[in-house]
Amino acid sequence: MKKQGKLLIIGFGPGALEHITGRALAALEESEAVIGYNTYVELIKPLLKHQEIVGTGMTEEVSRAQEAVRRAEAGQTVAVISSGDAGVYGMAGLVYEVLIERGWKRAGGVEVEVIPGISAIQSCSSLLGAPIMHDACTISLSDHLTPWESIAARVDAA
Repeated sequence: MKKQGKLLIIGFGPGALEHITGRALAALEESEAVIGYNTYVELIKPLLKHQEIVGTGMTEEVSRAQEAVRRAEAGQTVAVISSGDAGVYGMAGLVYEVLIERGWKRAGGVEVEVIPGISAIQSCSSLLGAPIMHDACTISLSDHLTPWESIAARVDAA
């Protein structure tokens, strides 16, 4: 019987190793392979002992997500890393998009776990004295995956 693969989509926080959560550390240890942006792989490299490392450059997010899904479907436990929180302008949404394009269903498909991390807005807020107290809005100004017109409309709406 074929081993069931698993995707661990990990937010490792703002970069300092002391900010990574216990669950993120355990998920990295559990992983057979770690896939991420080269700069992020270098940040967590001291935590990696036995894992195969797949690092790629900037703008290769889609290929990272596709490779992670391919490996998990083949039975591997794969960590996909993001700085900050993987669900806040990280890899979580993109991995789910790739899974859904491939017909993934929660029941019977590869297991997926998103492990949260400390996002930049939280980290910066603590450094500034916690200024995010009432209404708050975050909008990424990167037009790498989102057209600038959409970003501008979001800024106007905010």
